[in-house]
Amino acid sequence: MKKLDRLILRSFLGPLLLTFSISVFVLLMQFVWKYIDDMVGKGLEFGIIAELLLYASATFVPMALPIAILFASIMTMGNFGEKYELVAMKAGGVSISRVMLPMAIVAVLLTGTAFYFSNNVMPEAMLRYRMTLYDVTRKKPAVNIRPGEYYKDIDGYVIRVGSKSQDGRTLQDVIIFDHTKGISETNVIVARCGIMQTTMDNRYLLFSLIDGYSYSEPTIGEYYNKRPLTTVKFSNQTISFDISSFAYNRSTEDLFEGSYQVMNVNQLNAAKHHLDSNLFRRYDDCRRDMVCNLRLWQKLCENKQLAMTDTAVDVRQKVEQMTPIRRDKVYNRAKFIAMSAVSDGKNYGEILQADQEYINRHEIEKQRKFTLSVACLLLFLIGAPFGSIVRKGGLGMPLVASVGFFVLYYVVGMIAEKAVRESALGPEGMWVSSLVMLPIGVFLTLQATTDSSLFDVATWRRFFIRFFGRERK
Repeated sequence: MKKLDRLILRSFLGPLLLTFSISVFVLLMQFVWKYIDDMVGKGLEFGIIAELLLYASATFVPMALPIAILFASIMTMGNFGEKYELVAMKAGGVSISRVMLPMAIVAVLLTGTAFYFSNNVMPEAMLRYRMTLYDVTRKKPAVNIRPGEYYKDIDGYVIRVGSKSQDGRTLQDVIIFDHTKGISETNVIVARCGIMQTTMDNRYLLFSLIDGYSYSEPTIGEYYNKRPLTTVKFSNQTISFDISSFAYNRSTEDLFEGSYQVMNVNQLNAAKHHLDSNLFRRYDDCRRDMVCNLRLWQKLCENKQLAMTDTAVDVRQKVEQMTPIRRDKVYNRAKFIAMSAVSDGKNYGEILQADQEYINRHEIEKQRKFTLSVACLLLFLIGAPFGSIVRKGGLGMPLVASVGFFVLYYVVGMIAEKAVRESALGPEGMWVSSLVMLPIGVFLTLQATTDSSLFDVATWRRFFIRFFGRERK
């Protein structure tokens, strides 16, 4: 049996590693296309981009691992069935459950590995990923002043050059619009030519202008009437621009440490307990504010003719005894207070709902660490029996079936996650997708162990022929 186990493991581990690599690559390409504009044209070093892609790939592992196990199990058992190796194993007295045992052990080990990765490795990878992505998206594109275009990426300045030499430094017909003083003054610098260069530390961009004019026109202030327009001619002038924001600066971990996505299970439990306590205090504060606002009814009623302790019958009798003018005044005040109470209640409700949704996100993240790990075992219980029933190997049927089963699992999981986030379901709602896939896996396993012809086309053809033939008789 050791040789048979080695054969099964070799047949299973190869597609598993291949599918896992392909899944991570596909998810990574989706990430690249989403942030391609933030990474291109900024002069980033290859090491920074490679670091970002590495951290992003690590965050995709819990999602890619169940897909790989599902695809590999279907492909392995399908290949055994298509090449009649499964028939030979059965003829030798080896049952389907015994054939799936080595792969099941691997699936169980990967389930534990997936949970360890999600709980210990992924929070740190997510922290580094978010820090690097934030730094990359915050970095401005590299300074690239094109001839004939208005360059506006330097804060407070608009630059236009007529032409640019091949060395990339010598400029002709330079116009610089200085907006650093806001609307109080308009400054324009025009030069015949100039030389562009940066300092050694790349913090400043220097323009050495030759043969030009500087125009200054105040729009408001004390010099508006005294010096409406000032013109200065120069032969040489150097202007410096602060381009320190164009450099790649790394942010600190304190900016993202409080996020629920970078916490493990123990940290999520502690954060949720703290947020629950704050929510209860917020609820008491809102209730106290609502009571104080409603007591304005008693203060706004003149001469205290109406009181908060009055019943509806008492209020109606007192209002009917009032004069029409007095009654209209009371009605208007009551309407105003009622509208204020409804508005305050709506605002407080939205605040409490937002706080509760933030707490639910912590619970969702905690449950996801378990559900994605258990999904490795559940999808194996679906993939291996399904492959032994259909007896189709290769890439066609396993790929289509894997996509179908995983889309079902993912869609049900997203619907349940939204319901948990909106408090329509409790935290146990994150297990809905697992509960949906479990009966499917048990059914397919029972069908595989009893040599069912559930997906045999010839069997279904014979069934319909017998059925419709009986109908004709």
